[in-house]
Amino acid sequence: MENFKIKVDDSFEYDLKNIDTNQLDLLKLSKNHFHVIHNHKSFDIKLEKSDFNNKKYVITVNANTYNVNISNQLDILIKELGFSIGSAKKANDIKAPMPGLILNVNVEEGQEVEEGETLLILEAMKMENAIGAPKNGTVKSINVKSNGTVEKGELMIEME
Repeated sequence: MENFKIKVDDSFEYDLKNIDTNQLDLLKLSKNHFHVIHNHKSFDIKLEKSDFNNKKYVITVNANTYNVNISNQLDILIKELGFSIGSAKKANDIKAPMPGLILNVNVEEGQEVEEGETLLILEAMKMENAIGAPKNGTVKSINVKSNGTVEKGELMIEME
């Protein structure tokens, strides 16, 4: 059983277990649109924006928009120990976090990019995930193409 900490609009925090999500009365209407019934109340939920690498999402619930950050057990432990995940920012290789379809490549070889800038859009599990630059740098090589598929861990973009 995995624990998650959900932070909404930097104001509210919730602790959630993956078993809690399995008990939701959830109906998927489209790839980014869901209907949920919880405690006899109906919720219309849309995933507006997804930043998978930074675990940040923008969702609309019944016409109200929220910024949501999700931390898993490892993220929580790293924070409790006082460490930073920033060491990963030294990585030059951007690898696929999961298998999926490349919807769009937003950069070209030799292009200068800033940390967080969207490099490509990866569709996985029927959700679009913006894969951003882990640091400021230059795109050295691009190993994927739009409408191509990737496997988990496959090198997509190399930076310098």
